[in-house]
Amino acid sequence: MKKISKKQSRRNIKKRKSKVAKRHGKAGSWSKQSAPMFGSGKIHYEVGANIDAMSYGGMAPIHRLVTKLGLPDRINSDLKLLKRHLPYHESDHVLNMAYNVLCGGTRLEDIERLRHDTAYMNALGADLIPDPTTAGDFTRRFEEADVVTLMETINSVRSQLWNGRAAELLGPVTYLDVDGTIAPTYGECKAGMDMSYKGIWGYSPLIVSVANTKEVLYVVNRSGNTSSNADAATWIDKAVAQLSPHAQRICLRGDTAYSLTENFDRWAESIDFVLGMSCNAKMQSCAEALPAEAWSRLERKPSYETLTDESRTRYQRNEKEHIVKEREYLNLRLNYEDIAEFDYQPGKCSQPYRVVALRKNISKMKGEDALIDEIRYFFYITTRRDLTATEIVYCANERCDQENIIEQLKNGVNAMRMPLYDLVSNWAYMVIAALAWNIKSWFAMMMHLKADRQTYINMEFRRFFNSIILIPCHVIRRARGIVVRIIGYEPTLDRLFSAWNTIESTSFG
Repeated sequence: MKKISKKQSRRNIKKRKSKVAKRHGKAGSWSKQSAPMFGSGKIHYEVGANIDAMSYGGMAPIHRLVTKLGLPDRINSDLKLLKRHLPYHESDHVLNMAYNVLCGGTRLEDIERLRHDTAYMNALGADLIPDPTTAGDFTRRFEEADVVTLMETINSVRSQLWNGRAAELLGPVTYLDVDGTIAPTYGECKAGMDMSYKGIWGYSPLIVSVANTKEVLYVVNRSGNTSSNADAATWIDKAVAQLSPHAQRICLRGDTAYSLTENFDRWAESIDFVLGMSCNAKMQSCAEALPAEAWSRLERKPSYETLTDESRTRYQRNEKEHIVKEREYLNLRLNYEDIAEFDYQPGKCSQPYRVVALRKNISKMKGEDALIDEIRYFFYITTRRDLTATEIVYCANERCDQENIIEQLKNGVNAMRMPLYDLVSNWAYMVIAALAWNIKSWFAMMMHLKADRQTYINMEFRRFFNSIILIPCHVIRRARGIVVRIIGYEPTLDRLFSAWNTIESTSFG
């Protein structure tokens, strides 16, 4: 098969784009149709003999990026789980499971479809890939130290990106977010599971991530009844050590569970933090003792900007509010918020820190009847003096975006399905599936335009899969390389090629 030049490839993209645009251009010119648009005719199936094609045209440049970063070699040198390589190495198993996730797999059994896809294996330069049973057996070989080694090995290649393409994304302040979550399981024989404070059986993972690039640095599996902040300081310190050589300034963010006051003085020497503080009696008395002039009204930014025509007719009634009133449920409505600040020295600290107090005035309604208004206090403790009190509140609230990362780990890459039989093997799978999420961010960093890089970093995993990976193609495996010939069209092809060209022209190391 003759190789197509880059110039011809660009022409072919224009032709395909034009063909699609002509169909879409008819949208406003149709006359009344006598038959539905979806029709059917007699179908004939044929099975080709010599052409290898697959649906995952975006996987080849992704694998090229992972290889050029040197991740397979580092995994093989650091992770020693196999006595003999017959025929697979440790990196083959790790990438096999991560790529299964990137190809839309939601469980280990989905690897089976990829094992029978010769075009997929050719695109990765593989003669064969491990089957689901072998993949499950590999995760059961992990000890806790091995999982930590795998996380550190994955983190070791990030420096090549943080020193290059991601340096601008890290910005003047790099935000390190920490939170825990509950990973439920319906299994009854999974070792290490327990009941959480919400009465849910499962595990309690800890997630430490970089807000600027949406990368997950550490995901730590723990028993279901473990407190949210258990051993969190250890993993925060590890994350700070990873980021420090590359970030101009690091700011740690977390909710009240992560106000680990015994660590404040040590953290303040090298990083900033904006952390929630519990509303205990002492904190509330400090806020109530402030004079009235110390408080100012907090003006919230609009939640979103309306891009459509506001004059168009729309259904006005708020159904939720209508039902709450009709059934006389207790309805809490925020009237206004005030902010103030003061210095406070926790008992385990040797110096005072800035505290921003947020006072919420909340109306209580039951049906149409107004009850007594309620005052609630929220507190944020911080080392940052360069931000106003309002900006501190905004900064703390922006940490909630980590919930989107946790949601993507749970239901995007399905890292928390808990498909294996004990805590450590499920932890290993969690780390490998989180690698798929990180690879998405790494690939986005390779795009030429800064706006594209930020858009694809923020993109949900399923949309990334449909936009970049799920592209039909022919795969031709040759002695000196692999040819991936796109046979479908996606509007995102220019972004795919933008990243691919950058990957091929970049020397990592």
